[in-house]
Amino acid sequence: MPQPRMMLVVTGDDFGYCPRRNQGIVESFQAGGISNVSLLVNASAAKEAADLAKRHNIPMGLHANLSEGVPVCPSLQQASTLVNQRGFFHGKMGFRQALERGQLSMKQVELELRAQVRLFRELTGHLPHHMDGHQHVHVLPEVREVFAQVLSDLKITYTRVPVEPGLHSCPAVPEHLHTFYTEVEKDALDSIPVFTRYGIRWPDVYLGLTTMGQNMSVPNLQRALSHALAAGPSSGTSCSSASGCHPPVVTAELMVHPGYPSHPQEGGCGEGPDDFSQSADRQHELSVLRDPSLLALYSQERVQLCAFKDI
Repeated sequence: MPQPRMMLVVTGDDFGYCPRRNQGIVESFQAGGISNVSLLVNASAAKEAADLAKRHNIPMGLHANLSEGVPVCPSLQQASTLVNQRGFFHGKMGFRQALERGQLSMKQVELELRAQVRLFRELTGHLPHHMDGHQHVHVLPEVREVFAQVLSDLKITYTRVPVEPGLHSCPAVPEHLHTFYTEVEKDALDSIPVFTRYGIRWPDVYLGLTTMGQNMSVPNLQRALSHALAAGPSSGTSCSSASGCHPPVVTAELMVHPGYPSHPQEGGCGEGPDDFSQSADRQHELSVLRDPSLLALYSQERVQLCAFKDI
């Protein structure tokens, strides 16, 4: 077999969110559409998800959650800076606003991150192969320093740096999302020196913002892969006297959200499923990821799917 041009980790996010999400993610894995999952340990179907991963031998990391639902650390579930008066996390934008106002305790962030890793280990029997942040909270100012410290202490090697080539030239992303993604990108770029200092690694290229929900299609994924291959690896060409020079292999992560729409009141992290989870977008992603023409595209472009532990 010729050397692959790309080693691609296709990560199904939000594993454990609800039984119908779990079902779709397992089906995607079995069809060869994803190669890796990220578990929400505070979600309602996390135990089921961990059991499914064991049964089907699905490589799994931790989707650290500081923005949706209830903390897993008991001491933070009431009267902590991370929760509102109802005992829930502040939400995707609420967390960011509280952080900007200096209202969040980084010590409490650290306690919650460590508690989530402990619960992951209890559910799975092992440490996460990688760890990223639900709604990209792990790259936010201050949080990224705590996050990197926890990963370094626990020897969790890989994370996600959501900087996507081709994002700004993609016509499919609506303006309000483009604004949010641009902020995520800035925070991610600012995280790179922090993660580097702690010896944390990540793939050469990140993909997934331009291909979420209804924007996922085989042509859009082909466009994203082209941008990733053009961006190239972060290191130079690999040469040896025995084999001569080969074009270096690009490593990449594609973030996806396959599943079946959540039933109302079934799932979530304590507050029920959100609108995205109940929409047809998840099932649309599931259909595309199982499309034989996508698997043919991977073969044609010499893209080899793998897990974080393989790169």
